[in-house]
Amino acid sequence: MASRSPIHFEISERKILLRIIDVIVVLLFLHFSGLLFDIDYFQVHLDTIGAAIVLSTYLLFFATVFELYDLQTASRIMISLRGVFYTAAMTALAYLLTPFITPVLPDNRLQILYFVIAITISLLLWRSIYIKLFASSRFYKRIIIVADAVDAVEIANSLQAADPNFQVDGYINTDTTIQMGHDDRLPALSIEEAAQKLTDQEVSQVVMASGNVEGITSDLYAWLIDLVENGYSVREYTQIYEEMTDRVPVSYVGKDFYRYFPFARSNHNRLYKIYHRSFDILVSVVGIFIGIALLPFILLGNLIGNRGKLLYYQTRVGRNREKFEIIKFRTMVKNAEANGAQFTSKKDLRITPFGKFMRKTRLDEIPQFINILNGDMSVIGPRPERPVFVKKLTEKIPFYETRHIVKPGLTGWAQVKASYGESYDDHLRKLQYDLFYIKKRSIFLDIRILVKTLSTVFFLKGQ
Repeated sequence: MASRSPIHFEISERKILLRIIDVIVVLLFLHFSGLLFDIDYFQVHLDTIGAAIVLSTYLLFFATVFELYDLQTASRIMISLRGVFYTAAMTALAYLLTPFITPVLPDNRLQILYFVIAITISLLLWRSIYIKLFASSRFYKRIIIVADAVDAVEIANSLQAADPNFQVDGYINTDTTIQMGHDDRLPALSIEEAAQKLTDQEVSQVVMASGNVEGITSDLYAWLIDLVENGYSVREYTQIYEEMTDRVPVSYVGKDFYRYFPFARSNHNRLYKIYHRSFDILVSVVGIFIGIALLPFILLGNLIGNRGKLLYYQTRVGRNREKFEIIKFRTMVKNAEANGAQFTSKKDLRITPFGKFMRKTRLDEIPQFINILNGDMSVIGPRPERPVFVKKLTEKIPFYETRHIVKPGLTGWAQVKASYGESYDDHLRKLQYDLFYIKKRSIFLDIRILVKTLSTVFFLKGQ
């Protein structure tokens, strides 16, 4: 059996492709537009290499903020268009407002408008080509999964929902107690049928998604070994799921979770801990000064829109299950929990009009910088929950207590990737993101979260 791979770009390859070609297309379009219309401000040459690097940095930063490197966003035309317009405008603005590291502003101010238009058009053209060509079915990764019959459809749906370029063509059943009939949506395959699909290049990868050891027969095991020896890709489901979704698939880790989950990663890394605390203090000091500057506006809004106390204190569960008092600007009506504690919902009637604005802009979180300075919280980490909810969620959701091995955060991976926790399913999804952060946390991931937080604020997606 010889390995032959159809054309397909992996997730990381597509993200790199988007970044590289974004920069190349914008710089080339500006350069040739400058030559065509004799505009020196646009042209890229040896003397302006530094300016080109600055422009590229701004472009990549704002494209990340406005989610142009999220593969699901990048494959949808209308969402991509909005991101392109925002990115082009903010990139041009940042470039024009930093003339000490970029060329002096042109005498003809109309060139500034042309500059913005050129960046916008170049990105629009390239992203349209990407959606039409690279996000089309010809570049789909077609796979076969090895899983129990009862899990196969759910696993296939989770992969395809996470990445539109994944196509599951069938599965090999590892549950010997269930004999499945043929289903055109997700057919059950024999080893021989799966092997033929690989030989005919109908599929390019086999994904192991079964925790049923007894279902891995000697024939199936021998076939998988043969695939690896002949250069075919055989990967484990949880690894792919993490790469695609940036969260840990708790439901499929099962009893092996504690062996699989590296609790010690960064938790005992002294250098990372020093960086993390220093970063917390720096951001908190800046945040408190910003809060002081905005305080008159917040006081006025609270007086008119909330009509009550400015601050409220609430008990939350922190690291090692220790309780602390969180501080926030009040956003709800008086006696909001007269009927008992309840999760905040997306259209919560208890939230005041001014409170909605505060939540959307995340201004209600500013007092928590005091909690961070006190050491109860960090800038980045899982959001702290109330003891009553922790008790309920721990009983319902496996491994929920694991999120308490690190300090809770003002913002976090779950906050920028998931929506409201209105149900236990929502909280399970958020837990998966929190566990991914705890498992993978690093300076690079912290930067990603901060950039995504900026995106949340820009798009007013606060909770």
